[in-house]
Amino acid sequence: MKGSIRLGVLISGSGRSLQNLIDRVADGSLSARIETVISSHPGVKGLERARAAGIPAAVVHYRDYKDVESFSRAVTEALAPHPVDLVVMAGFLRRWIFPAAYEGRVLNIHPALLPKYGGKGYYGHHVHEAVLRAGETESGCTVHFADHHYDRGPILVQKRVPVLPGDTPDTLAARVFQAECEAYPEAIRKLALEQASGKVS
Repeated sequence: MKGSIRLGVLISGSGRSLQNLIDRVADGSLSARIETVISSHPGVKGLERARAAGIPAAVVHYRDYKDVESFSRAVTEALAPHPVDLVVMAGFLRRWIFPAAYEGRVLNIHPALLPKYGGKGYYGHHVHEAVLRAGETESGCTVHFADHHYDRGPILVQKRVPVLPGDTPDTLAARVFQAECEAYPEAIRKLALEQASGKVS
């Protein structure tokens, strides 16, 4: 990958993580180009964010497909016309069984310190509620390579944040999201540098 790394971004909702990447590209702190945005849900704010930034956006509505395999094929077909080096899951809530050609090229971010509080059913506020119930003193976020299991795959970057007295799922979520805004660009930069130097195939 010479020059800017080319991203395909998968979303399902508001697109806050997408907006963070758009902003980092715009301010020059992330040398990347977002080639396409694909949403598993129609009518979400993330699609508006993409279009406002002039990024081609498409919807692959999960409800239009009978099973995860057919949905996955449709996502892959939607990505195919675009020159993408990395696929970045940014709040993508649907399972994508990607083909072998994408192995090592799909990133996910999770709002906890994996392997804790990961797996099926652990997303969004469910994660923060579990962290608070367990009485943890810290939480954070994890950027990892995606595989075909929920929240597994080699870890690239973790950021830690404190759990403060009186925290609610909302206050903890806000603190973790600020960490995510640093972690995802850092992971993308790290991977781009490693691939450019030949450390990653």
